[in-house]
Amino acid sequence: MYFLTKELYFPPVEEASYEGILAVGGDLSVERLLLAYKNGIFPWFNDNEPILWWSPPERMVVNPNDYKVSKSLRNIINRNIFEVTINKDFNSVITNCQNIERKGQNGTWITNDIIKSYTKLHQLGKVMSVEVWQDNELVGGLYGVDLGHVFCGESMFSKVPNASKVAFVKLIEYLKTNNYKLLDCQIHNDHLEKLGAFEISRATFMMILKSTN
Repeated sequence: MYFLTKELYFPPVEEASYEGILAVGGDLSVERLLLAYKNGIFPWFNDNEPILWWSPPERMVVNPNDYKVSKSLRNIINRNIFEVTINKDFNSVITNCQNIERKGQNGTWITNDIIKSYTKLHQLGKVMSVEVWQDNELVGGLYGVDLGHVFCGESMFSKVPNASKVAFVKLIEYLKTNNYKLLDCQIHNDHLEKLGAFEISRATFMMILKSTN
């Protein structure tokens, strides 16, 4: 495990631990975060802990061109009970992602420092949010880092049934329309698997990430 200094550097992702931890420490500066994501690395840690940088051996992803929306979810979308926007209220999306209660989780990894740093990235056009509205109220959404050909999803929230699922599908439709190669969902969880995400090896992910064609 590599201990970061002030130097803007990450070791090769192949040096990550079995669990996927690559490095410890450093900071959440815009420059370091962009360097991390461009090299298949992301921060994930609890409040009051040192910053942990991850590049897991298996990556949870969605190929926008191959994605199939389930019939039940398509029916929900076709009912037009939700309005979906992009980058309309990033601050509310990331704040809701921080504060929403999640089963089996005590607290959140979205610290106030994370919010400050990703807000700066959003202002630079490097982080995008998707908002889901019902009766002019924000009821769901997600945000992530936008690399131009790969979108790295960070977190989503839902206040009413299916709102985050609609955000997820609308994001994939946006990525497909704009010729993105991959939606990076980072680490496996059952919810993402039910939405259609699947795992690929780190080597395959890195090959796609480094491809510019």
